[in-house]
Amino acid sequence: MPYDYDYIIIGSGFGGSVSALRLSEKGYKVLVIEKGKWYTSKDFAKTNWNLRKWLWMPGLRFFGIMKLSIFKHVAVISGTGVGGGSLVYANTLPIPKSAFFKTGSWKALENWEDTLQPFYRLALQMLGATKNPKLFDADLALESISKDLGKEQDFEKPNVAVYFGEKGKTTSDPYFNGKGPDRTGCIFCGACMTGCRHNAKNTLDKNYLYLAQNLGATILAENEVYDVTPLITKNESDSGYIVHVKSSTKLFASKKKYTAKAVIFSGGILGTIKLLLKLKLKSLPKLSDKLGDDIRTNNETLISVSTLDKSKDMSKGVAIGSLLHTDDNSHLEVVRYSKGSGFWKILHLPYVTGKNPAVRVLKIFTKFVSAPWTYFKIYVLNSWSKSTSVLLFMQTLDSTIKFKRNRIFGMSTSISTGKKPSSDIPESKFLTEKFSKKVNGKATSFALEALAGIPTTAHILGGAVMGANFEEGVINKDNAVYGYPNMYIIDGSMISANPGVNPSLSITAIAERAMSKIPNKKLS
Repeated sequence: MPYDYDYIIIGSGFGGSVSALRLSEKGYKVLVIEKGKWYTSKDFAKTNWNLRKWLWMPGLRFFGIMKLSIFKHVAVISGTGVGGGSLVYANTLPIPKSAFFKTGSWKALENWEDTLQPFYRLALQMLGATKNPKLFDADLALESISKDLGKEQDFEKPNVAVYFGEKGKTTSDPYFNGKGPDRTGCIFCGACMTGCRHNAKNTLDKNYLYLAQNLGATILAENEVYDVTPLITKNESDSGYIVHVKSSTKLFASKKKYTAKAVIFSGGILGTIKLLLKLKLKSLPKLSDKLGDDIRTNNETLISVSTLDKSKDMSKGVAIGSLLHTDDNSHLEVVRYSKGSGFWKILHLPYVTGKNPAVRVLKIFTKFVSAPWTYFKIYVLNSWSKSTSVLLFMQTLDSTIKFKRNRIFGMSTSISTGKKPSSDIPESKFLTEKFSKKVNGKATSFALEALAGIPTTAHILGGAVMGANFEEGVINKDNAVYGYPNMYIIDGSMISANPGVNPSLSITAIAERAMSKIPNKKLS
């Protein structure tokens, strides 16, 4: 039967963008549906105090690029907008260590480390990965700590998705033989995570999506999918789907529907898993019962350290310009926001650890009382982003949670395997103390971490993991959904083990592999 599109892709993040380009190259008619807005460089907020352009909170009419979701066991930072998480992430593109490829539900399905090597190389090329060329105050402090610990060889400048070129100078496309957009050399302003206003960050709208559009792909922004229903034909392998959408930004949402032979879910964990848990109750009942299970958080902490040394400027550089591998399972990254972006401070309290909230509250009170002038300077007098580094500590050690459907809040969490996620990690505390002494600073953390020990993550993964069969996974090793032909899941929810690093490159590489398995469109 005639379909509106060959493929409809729900979400425009790393998985959706790769799919859009590769399917367009293979001759398919493609529609990408994105809940968020379309932002150009001039549209981004100058600082994160402009909540309307920075935060995604439709109920308050905020349609920005970052969403904060709070659950019982974890708080999650994610991205929205055309380009998904690439708009708000910190640019880093690491390849995980070997353990990632040999653990989790996918370990026996393929020799992943060898299989994915060419796709990692392709992903690095497409995303314009370059070693950070310059260290600034926060990076130099971490480098000094590496020397103190005798780990100089474990300090490194990461690969980042940034065009450096000549500082502030615009040049014609340096990546795709003139087929891509003009780019401008990075000015090291530190604003990568509020949206790059200087055309230097290699977001997905400047590579995969840009090229896909040039090949005919359609991108429909500010629309949210609320239902996907099978459209059965006599030949089940040729069956398609009706995709129901509504406006995500208008008060009175208009509804539309499109048909496609195939559907790819690429809305990220909070988009894909939330939608599929809803659809499993009615439209897609044959989805595996593993849906929502095996969700990981990279076992991480986010702790801020504000220096009292006014000669230091912690805001200069790219969002993450350095990292230190502290042991086989852990590493620390120094994160920054641009000068003036101090919104996070109103959600921070003095950094403490403790067995229960009562102990934590007492410790917080004690810290305020023991150094009132210091905290007054941190919260009121000093420029928070200029004086503050955010320490991102991540581990490959595994524990998982489970998302379940909740009528009131959409989703709720429970513990699946291992210990519950916690912000009380001894190695993280040790490194925070070292960094605080090095820069003459005080540590603070998100209020939820300080009061309840609930960690914050920017790397929520899993929920639609790979498995050898319907009982062990939601998708097979080629990302095809068990129980439904011509349906795929290609985003962070497919990640089936703990990478312990930013997953963006891995999502891109696995998406490239999945697309390599789809043949070119047959010409009639």
